[in-house]
Amino acid sequence: MQKETDYASEPLEYVRGFTEFLGCKIDLSKKPLIPRQETEFWVSDAIKQISRVFDGRQKRNFSVLDIFAGSGCIGVAISRHVKKAKVVFVDKNKKAIKQIKINLKINSVKGQVVRADVFKNVKGKFDYIFANPPYIPKTRKNKVQKSVLKFEPREALFGGKDGLFYIRKFLKQAKNYLNPAGQIFMEFSPEQKKDVEKLLKGYNYKDYEFHRDQFGRWRWVEIS
Repeated sequence: MQKETDYASEPLEYVRGFTEFLGCKIDLSKKPLIPRQETEFWVSDAIKQISRVFDGRQKRNFSVLDIFAGSGCIGVAISRHVKKAKVVFVDKNKKAIKQIKINLKINSVKGQVVRADVFKNVKGKFDYIFANPPYIPKTRKNKVQKSVLKFEPREALFGGKDGLFYIRKFLKQAKNYLNPAGQIFMEFSPEQKKDVEKLLKGYNYKDYEFHRDQFGRWRWVEIS
């Protein structure tokens, strides 16, 4: 008989089959990571910043990389809300690639979808890079909600023993894919702020600013 403490209900978003993210309908039929409200918060802020720079009067398109894309919610929202955005979606998971294509179609937006492990197979440089890498330390597995562990893809949750495995790989290479005057937006776990800052300094990033989410916790870093 299953213990009551082991019981985990399937997330409502999976039961329903979709969720909302910044006014976009995000299909979840392939069971990608469910978009979080903290992510929605900082992406909304980033979109406002981009909109002030690219307000539709510019003649050229601007390029965006949504890496560790999962459902594609970040890139889809950017495509929907900012004119002239040309988005490339990257994820290494086959199901995620299918999921992104579904969400592009549902939201009537276009984008290039690339299957790659971090930057492998990614070509060119970008004006903006958005990254929401797996960052939960495996040592904190026992603190993760049972429904999350049971139903959500673990490869989208855990970032190695200390949670920084993918963050390291990303930051080591990211500036090589950034246009001059470009920006990087990256999410992390609140307790990782000091470690992320050490990595930024170690990889010679000079201009960066940390931001808190709507709950007052350190949540993302903006790198110029």
